[in-house]
Amino acid sequence: MREKIKKMPKTDLHLHLDGSLRIDTILQLAEKNRVKLPAREWESLQEYICCDEKCESLEEYLQGFTVTCSVMQTKEALHRVALELVEDVAAENVRYMEVRYSPILHVEQGLSFEEVNEAVIAGLKEGEAKFKVKSGVIICGLRHMKSSTSYDLAKLAVKYKNKGVVGYDLAGAEAGFPAIEHKKAFELVQQHNMNITVHAGEAAGAESIKQALHICGAHRIGHGTRLYEDEDLLNYVNDHRIALEVCLVSNLQTKAVQKLADHPAKDYLEKGLRVTLNTDNRLISNTTLTDEYMTAVKEFGWDWNQLKQVVLNGFVSAFLPFREKEKLLEQVIEELEDLE
Repeated sequence: MREKIKKMPKTDLHLHLDGSLRIDTILQLAEKNRVKLPAREWESLQEYICCDEKCESLEEYLQGFTVTCSVMQTKEALHRVALELVEDVAAENVRYMEVRYSPILHVEQGLSFEEVNEAVIAGLKEGEAKFKVKSGVIICGLRHMKSSTSYDLAKLAVKYKNKGVVGYDLAGAEAGFPAIEHKKAFELVQQHNMNITVHAGEAAGAESIKQALHICGAHRIGHGTRLYEDEDLLNYVNDHRIALEVCLVSNLQTKAVQKLADHPAKDYLEKGLRVTLNTDNRLISNTTLTDEYMTAVKEFGWDWNQLKQVVLNGFVSAFLPFREKEKLLEQVIEELEDLE
């Protein structure tokens, strides 16, 4: 089954650039740019950065990003990391991915938001030419930062609409940092007809999802794990075909769930919700998209038809123009039939 899943054309709609580096790349960039690391040996650095089920919270999970971001402060580094990510996902037949990140985390050496974003987009475009993986950028505001910073990042997203950026997001520590505080940033992107996704329902409950939908105008929900806490809201999400960007492995690591077997994604799919599977952070979570699908097979008993539905959900929910999405879906359906 694993090889068959690996061959399936797939999407990864919830994928953080700064959580998906290669260990070798971190070591090489640190040496080149004289960046201090907590460890210089491959295994030790991996142990420091990568999480497992021993992680106690989302906040602990996020600590590894201090290392990855420390080596992502030059245009060359950002370009390289983006290009390598395309190569990595191509190896498991990801056809479309949306790469999210927050440029504010990459300006320590004086780069402008524009310079950061153009380096990332250039790396992704080179990767698309080489590996035939289409991608788009999602700019992230951060919950714990000032609302004015989120607004500046929203302006950047608007500036690069149709130039590589496909959406806007609010990420970071969820508990204690409500999305309503960043309302002006979302009003701006809504006024410019942009796609919106919001991290919600992971470290905070269904009320966080409600804010993401009704205050931020989210078209998709990042995680949405605790949607089950509000049945009326769950029905609303289902009726309006709002996709959930489910990330199984990281949800266990951040303690959004205590056991994978109890993850609500199984119930969500059975109820007809538009469930998608994603990696979140390939390095920090030590996972791949194939791993995520295999986790669903192992823990939920999903069969081929259910896996195929999740794949199609991903392509249907992509932040792509309708006709482009339609054409891509036709190709994907044909390939899935051949695999079947």
